[in-house]
Amino acid sequence: MFVFPEGLPLELTPFAFLVGKWEGTGIISYKLNDTDEAPIEREFKQRIEFAHDGSNALTYVSSAELIDEAGTILPSELGYWRIARPSESADHGPGLMIGVGEKSLQTHEDLEKLRNKEGGFDIQVSVLHPGGMAELYNGKIKGARVDLASAYGTAFETAKTYRHSTRLFGLVENALLWVWEIALPGADLKPHASARLERVE
Repeated sequence: MFVFPEGLPLELTPFAFLVGKWEGTGIISYKLNDTDEAPIEREFKQRIEFAHDGSNALTYVSSAELIDEAGTILPSELGYWRIARPSESADHGPGLMIGVGEKSLQTHEDLEKLRNKEGGFDIQVSVLHPGGMAELYNGKIKGARVDLASAYGTAFETAKTYRHSTRLFGLVENALLWVWEIALPGADLKPHASARLERVE
């Protein structure tokens, strides 16, 4: 049963259904090129944690491994999820600079003013990959559904990269389902991976 996270900052209440630890399994499915007759498919298990530290961003940590004899470790992800809004003097940063003044979001009525025309909230997500790549996603959250599309990316010259990415997260029958599509250089968006996770904490 879902319990509203204790101490969750007002600004993060649209993300409340995500907060916690999730575990489950999924399928990686992709083609290296259009000439492949069948996609490469492998089953994996994953653990995701969404947490908060009192700031205006939700922290995101993902770890995964193949379901094989070796338990092959797959790339992890670290990130931050937040409501898209203009920065203000009360926000901390850049660096460790301390914000000044009162935050503009003090009540639920203040938060409601940030809703978009679809009735949800615009959000921004940053994701860091261990292979030397970082992504910035624009997206929307409405109810228990999140849609993300990559807006910017940066990578070291030594990194493996892709051109574009979309992600969908949704809560269905108390399980967190997600789908990830990527577009390799010179190619269109194609299915990459999906999973079903259950809340464990």
